[in-house]
Amino acid sequence: MIAHQQRLPFAIAALGLLFLGVFLLWPLFNVFGASVLDSEGQSFTLANYGKMLSRPFYRAAIVNTLGIGAAATAITTGLAVPLAFSLARLPIPGKGAILALAAMPLVLPSFVSAYAIVLLLGNSGIVTQWLRGIGLDIGSIYGAVGIVLVYTLTLYPYVLLPTVAAFKAVDVSMEEAAQGLGSSPARTVRTVILPIVLPAILAGGLLVFIETLENFGVPFVLAEDIPIFAVEAFKLFIGETAPNPASAGVLATLLILTTVLVLLVQRHFLSSRRFATNTRQTPPLIPVGAGLRIGATVYCWSIVLLALVPFFAIVVLSFLEFRGPVLHGNFSLANFTTLFGRDTRPLANTLMFASAAAICTTLVGVPVGYVVTRYRAGIATVLDVVATLPFAVAGTVLAIGFVVSFNTGPVILTGGPLILVLAYTVRKIPFAVRSASAIVHQIDLSLEEASVSLGRSPFQTFLRIVVPLMMGGIVSGVVLTWVTVASELSATVVLYSGNWRTMTVVMFQALEGGGGGIATAAASTLIVVTLIPVALLYRLVRRYELGS
Repeated sequence: MIAHQQRLPFAIAALGLLFLGVFLLWPLFNVFGASVLDSEGQSFTLANYGKMLSRPFYRAAIVNTLGIGAAATAITTGLAVPLAFSLARLPIPGKGAILALAAMPLVLPSFVSAYAIVLLLGNSGIVTQWLRGIGLDIGSIYGAVGIVLVYTLTLYPYVLLPTVAAFKAVDVSMEEAAQGLGSSPARTVRTVILPIVLPAILAGGLLVFIETLENFGVPFVLAEDIPIFAVEAFKLFIGETAPNPASAGVLATLLILTTVLVLLVQRHFLSSRRFATNTRQTPPLIPVGAGLRIGATVYCWSIVLLALVPFFAIVVLSFLEFRGPVLHGNFSLANFTTLFGRDTRPLANTLMFASAAAICTTLVGVPVGYVVTRYRAGIATVLDVVATLPFAVAGTVLAIGFVVSFNTGPVILTGGPLILVLAYTVRKIPFAVRSASAIVHQIDLSLEEASVSLGRSPFQTFLRIVVPLMMGGIVSGVVLTWVTVASELSATVVLYSGNWRTMTVVMFQALEGGGGGIATAAASTLIVVTLIPVALLYRLVRRYELGS
């Protein structure tokens, strides 16, 4: 028999596993099933793997994807770690503004940045033409170079933000001990501080690498003829006419296995080493000379502002005249007139899907985050693992699984809006679970115990005590979910149909058709749409801090 106080967490865990089992594990199982069945979906076979892996084109897709991901991760880490150290330990003016600007690329669509790079540095780009005019040729931005550049500009906050926090959490006594033994400040940083913050650096690097594996929009814009995992899986899926998408299933399964392997390697590395320290106080700023302080300040501002150049460029270019893909330097509102004159429904769909997914993700993820933090039963552990799994699944792969699973049978969802909302909810559940879990760790369990002892049921205690205390984390998770769904492309481009296009699909189709004006107008609209809730959240947080 389950104890009375254990019924609520058990019920939440069971419902959470049921939801994730139907809308995550089942689609992924069907993706794997598609890869080991023949083209008619009748007979078991491993020939699909042999056929795909024997082709140089798809072997190149594996090598390209891993190589680009590794290069982007290395460069991003190399730029972000000095930036994080400067912001955490050096007297840099304007740190708050730098951190706020540094976080912006996380809530802006990465493929918008990719398209901006094309407009600036492409074969007919503004900067490219200007450089040619003075006799300089920078070569082609298409291919691996351009993709790595965009990943670096848009993903460095994944390394920066946790590493800043880690540098601030280093126990100052360890630095004092090293310096007392004669170690120079530079050597102390290299041999004492960096090894302690290594888990945060690796965690951020892992996020960058996984994002490069699953990203669809950036390579779609910049890859040209270079095969990339996520893009080729999409092309195979929409191009296969047989009942069973065997080839797409093979690539999707290989993509999942690659991501899981990376996660396991990092986990093994961290588990074999000890990094814990006893932090008693925040370490003081390191006194440096004027030259180093100025150099560090210039470095910090340069990285942050350079990363935002593509988005500023998109906004400016959207108000210039396009004739097909050709840009003319005349101010014009024609791009927006054309975009919204045709149909305003994509914008309405974007707002509707983002709002619905944010609500659904919160309703599922917050209770799950509470359970996996408060209770250590076996079912809670399983739930924690399953709820983290979407983080390792590319949007294209999950969307293929949804189509295979819900195109026939007792539950048919394809062709309608619900399948998009469910896919978004599953993809973003890790955000809600982690943000809720982080807050629950800070809530004293005695508050809940006191409420229950006074006659409140566990459910009433959760709603009246725990949820209000979690509200800050809940709101942050809602905003993060909202803005990432609004800019979602990889799952949307597979699942949308008919009148359910979003702004990302409009831009995707405009890029395919050479409609540069519509693409820039849609991209600018996306930037505004994603920044508004972030600005509102920042205002609410500031008001709360000033009022407390």
